[in-house]
Amino acid sequence: MCLKLDDPYLPYYDYKSTPLITLLFKLFLEHGTILHEFGLYYSEFLKFELEVFHSLEHNVQFYSRLQHLSLDIITNFGIENLAILLRALAKNTTKISALRLFVCSHYESQLIHTLFPALIRFIKSQEQLRKFILDGYDYSTEFYGIISALESQINTLQEVILSGCVFSAEFEVLNNCKNLETLRILDCDMELLKILDYNISTLEISHFQIDVLIIVQILEKVGKLLQRLKIETEIVIREESLLSEALKSFCPNIIYLYIKNIGLSAQFLELIGNLQRLQFLSLRYAYRKSEEERKIRVMQFAKILSSTLQYLDIALGIPDTLLDSTFDILLDHCNAPLKKLLISSSNLNNEKNTKALIRYCTRIRTLNYVGIVKHCDLDDDIRNELEKYVTLVPYKHIVVNC
Repeated sequence: MCLKLDDPYLPYYDYKSTPLITLLFKLFLEHGTILHEFGLYYSEFLKFELEVFHSLEHNVQFYSRLQHLSLDIITNFGIENLAILLRALAKNTTKISALRLFVCSHYESQLIHTLFPALIRFIKSQEQLRKFILDGYDYSTEFYGIISALESQINTLQEVILSGCVFSAEFEVLNNCKNLETLRILDCDMELLKILDYNISTLEISHFQIDVLIIVQILEKVGKLLQRLKIETEIVIREESLLSEALKSFCPNIIYLYIKNIGLSAQFLELIGNLQRLQFLSLRYAYRKSEEERKIRVMQFAKILSSTLQYLDIALGIPDTLLDSTFDILLDHCNAPLKKLLISSSNLNNEKNTKALIRYCTRIRTLNYVGIVKHCDLDDDIRNELEKYVTLVPYKHIVVNC
């Protein structure tokens, strides 16, 4: 059973109503429900009666198989009750595989001295924590030992997601995690990248602007083990060659590459040509050349796409893509055996591009799906013609994330 009391798909209830929440829990407990996932969000609205938390201590079966736990700790409400819950879980639930915490840096002393010790004990009690997600909410700077507690999970932790966090010495504990494979740093202080020194296979970095030199340093660290890379930032022109050269030199085994808003420079084309294992490519091409040179670069790009490439996203979920004027050139010179192509509806709402897609489908014969941003905007006549050759679906239905 998965229980998330703020789930938007649940029928509407007044969650300020303590009796209703108490009744729900009593019903679950009385019917012998087994809980597998539990999310406690927006705690100012979830006013559990103390009776509920105490009853959990005597109904171990209810949460004995709990595997995924999410806690929202952004207010000072219900501290004692939440501490009771954590203490009960620490005693009886040691098989949590995924823990997600929403934290805030502005805490009263009661929260620091009551809740955080209980949370730390809970983390240390786990035997197989594989995924840890920390959302700093408002760029939190102090975590009061939560991160340090992960020292107890260095043999099991496989994925870490950090969002809205500012550098703290506590994060250095991640360097001791022997089996860490996936790291996602989203809108965080980039100092985090500088302290991390280990090999991972999946790396995601997202920030409005990142010093490419920092990215180059971490790419050199992760090296040949890196297989999946997502970089979502604004890359200035003078830094594109640095990034391309670093990827070519240090990370030849990439199978998934996502880069936002990059030009098709000679260095980038050389990189793509060298990635012989590339299967998934997502990019948004930025025009920085004359129209004639753009056409030449797109043609070159299409010709060098690897024979292993099966997925190409040239929209990145954006309604109007920058490849519209060269979409036909791209497809007419592409020999990669694509199975999924993700584009904007504007790519197809003209006869030139529609015919190019049909030519590609009949020539290569591997394309199964075309995912379209603003799928509903596609002209009905064009849709009917294209569906003779390929299945058209909304973009979000087939997008592949890092």
